[in-house]
Amino acid sequence: MRVGLLTREYPPDVYGGAGVHVEFLARELRSLTDLDVHCWGEGAAGGVVRHRPWSALDTANDALRTFSVDLSIAAALQDRELVHSHTWYANLAGHLGKLLYGIPHVLTAHSLEPLRPWKAEQLGGGYTLSSWAERTATEAADAVIAVSGAMREDILRCYPALDPARVHVVHNGIDTSLYRPDPGTDVLARLGLDPNRPYVLFVGRITRQKGVPHLLRAVRHIDPEAQLVLCAGAPDTPGIDREFRGLYAELSGIRQGVHWIPKMLPRPEVIQLLTHAAVFVCPSVYEPLGIVNLEAMACGTAVVASRTGGIPEVVDDGRTGLLVDVDDDFEEHLARALDAVLADPVAAERMGEAGRERAVREFGWDTVARRTVRLYEKVLAQG
Repeated sequence: MRVGLLTREYPPDVYGGAGVHVEFLARELRSLTDLDVHCWGEGAAGGVVRHRPWSALDTANDALRTFSVDLSIAAALQDRELVHSHTWYANLAGHLGKLLYGIPHVLTAHSLEPLRPWKAEQLGGGYTLSSWAERTATEAADAVIAVSGAMREDILRCYPALDPARVHVVHNGIDTSLYRPDPGTDVLARLGLDPNRPYVLFVGRITRQKGVPHLLRAVRHIDPEAQLVLCAGAPDTPGIDREFRGLYAELSGIRQGVHWIPKMLPRPEVIQLLTHAAVFVCPSVYEPLGIVNLEAMACGTAVVASRTGGIPEVVDDGRTGLLVDVDDDFEEHLARALDAVLADPVAAERMGEAGRERAVREFGWDTVARRTVRLYEKVLAQG
């Protein structure tokens, strides 16, 4: 089976959960299919073909630059039997490949443009284009993969013209041989963390979706002995960047132990940070699944997260962590949940152990890949 996997992010250029998903899914699919990966970048090697936006569009809206990459990808799919696209950045390429070569298009929805209206702040009029591309590709896809049951409901609500029989749930996965507790502490020492004080850890992009401003306001009210470590970069817009920096400066002025790491750390360093955190926090206001919660759980760390989207399908409330409703009192409840975990290290350790067990048992990438290939086979059989 000759499959084209289409994505914006692919190593070494991975900055979000969709990129992590594609990285590990591709690794497993290589033993099950004849796989070519088409992504953004320069050059081609080892079954990975990279495409860059057209230079004539260097100063154009990002959505137009994305479409130029999609055209380049579509032109390179002539020998594939099936294409599988990820995120709106590649969905149009999959749709065009389907039309051009008469091959099935499978689409994985990691998020939905109608549920991310703040993207208009980033893309301007390009948000209308990204929304059009996603809708067009989704409604015409031969199969749509939702990364959670909640995501499936969102897809059908946003795109009621889509036949529910074409929407399938295949959860995100985690490599629990890679993401596992690391007893080392050299990274913590290099970053200047106080080994005698617990820390709350956030890992993610600086976006409205990830709820970072809510977290910075909530942390004002947690145990003053706790440190906060923010592995946070890639701001969506200058506006959210300024807001984040202002809140960070304000928080740093009223409490000690606030650490901001603006660059993307190598994975082994993130794993060590995840391992030794007293609690991992995911304050997202929208999250189809939240693969970073799985990463924390696999490292044996308790999680405090928003009760939104697919997160409750990952974090077992009261067993592997605590869930917080995204409501008018979100920040207050977030602070209380963090304090509850910080105040009871024994219970936090139990949650971490249970989280590791759940990640190993239910979210292996080999299982995700086999389910995905079975869907490919079903789609191809339907002709």
